[in-house]
Amino acid sequence: MPYLEKTTGTSEANVSIYYEDYGSGDPIILSHGWPLSGNMWEYQVPVLIEAGYRVITYDRRGFGKSSRPYQNYNYSTMSQDVHDIITKLSLNNVTLVGFSMGGGELGKFVEKYGTSNLKKLVFISSIAPFMLKTDDNPDGVPEKVFEGMKENVKNDRAGFLKEFGKNFVNYDDNKDKVSEGQMDYNFNIAVSASPKGTLDCIDAFGKTDLRDALKSIDIPTLFIHGDADEIVPSKPTSEQGHKLVKDSRLEIIEGAPHGLYLTHQEQLHKILLDFLK
Repeated sequence: MPYLEKTTGTSEANVSIYYEDYGSGDPIILSHGWPLSGNMWEYQVPVLIEAGYRVITYDRRGFGKSSRPYQNYNYSTMSQDVHDIITKLSLNNVTLVGFSMGGGELGKFVEKYGTSNLKKLVFISSIAPFMLKTDDNPDGVPEKVFEGMKENVKNDRAGFLKEFGKNFVNYDDNKDKVSEGQMDYNFNIAVSASPKGTLDCIDAFGKTDLRDALKSIDIPTLFIHGDADEIVPSKPTSEQGHKLVKDSRLEIIEGAPHGLYLTHQEQLHKILLDFLK
């Protein structure tokens, strides 16, 4: 199995980041959402490979097959993991695609490393640029929501994740698009993640302000969001991001929930491939 081996400092044991690398052509790196793993991209990977791209998925530290350290679940560290994958594989002209929490890694990556070896950016149902409600971000989510999520993860992580999975795809409205088997699969991925990583990432995706980071983006950028997203509201995220990134493109998919990569695959793939071309 391919792993990126990292020595991350004296206070933390070595960390291994699991990744998969398929296809040929311009590289695309897919950054998964919380609390899933690179396996969430099962239906996108073959579409992108058949369209002529090299596709790399990875498991965020604490999730999937990657190491489960006890600390450093912040965007600075996690974007460095992405940078180190790019360096290890000697990639250029990279398109970064971030879903939900993964969008934060894109924003922080640009802030830390610039865009010199990037080609395009795609934010799907993304938390970027800023989810938290503040005086200057009135459309955001109140802090008590994230604190409630943290308490639920601390006290009944499995029960919380079960309900979260239903809201993830608006299950009652999309039973014809998402099977019980897929719901069980998503739950198994989520509940297998590091409890500490699952907990700490809530502050990362919920409270990290990436507005200045997105203002510095100078490459073609696409935002995709569903107008029925019950997890990540589009106004402080994709809609605001579209306004901050010059000449960016915004696509709102009607009726799509947060997990639109499952429920609205045909629309998502068409938008994505059109932009990549």
